[in-house]
Amino acid sequence: MNRNEKVAEVEELSGKFAKAKMAIVTDYKGLTVPVLQELRHNLRRNDAEFRVAKNTLLIRAVEDTEFKGLQDQFVGTTAITVSYGDPVSPAKILAEFAKDHSELQIRSALLDGKLLSPEDITALSKLPSKEILLGQMLSVMNGVPTGLVQVLSGVPRTFLYALQAIKEQKEQAAN
Repeated sequence: MNRNEKVAEVEELSGKFAKAKMAIVTDYKGLTVPVLQELRHNLRRNDAEFRVAKNTLLIRAVEDTEFKGLQDQFVGTTAITVSYGDPVSPAKILAEFAKDHSELQIRSALLDGKLLSPEDITALSKLPSKEILLGQMLSVMNGVPTGLVQVLSGVPRTFLYALQAIKEQKEQAAN
């Protein structure tokens, strides 16, 4: 790789880090190309990207980004997963993939300026997806007005029952 290619690679990686919401550092040593292609495909469908690059290029690429805290993690065989959307989806995919392929080792991640350990990433992967959380929130929000309507409709209903009872009492007294 000549100097111009390295500069282009660093610029491309910097652009990816600039757009990213989360970056996960992994060690992929021992994985075959077809297996890595499968992982890349799964991540791409979830608005994330799996990338293998030289450590020196990764260190330079994160220098002017919020992912500068990952520089110490770029040692050995390094692959980076960059997430542009929901951070839970790539964490789930990588955690599931690591269960099936022990060669993939999750080292760390950076999310909102916070360095995450492999245990933190596993915990993040166990969270429900954004769509499920939104659905749960919507059902809770829907429950509040429904309950209010039921409480408010109880007052006239009780009043109506009282009037009905008075009516029946007067009818019985008249008979």
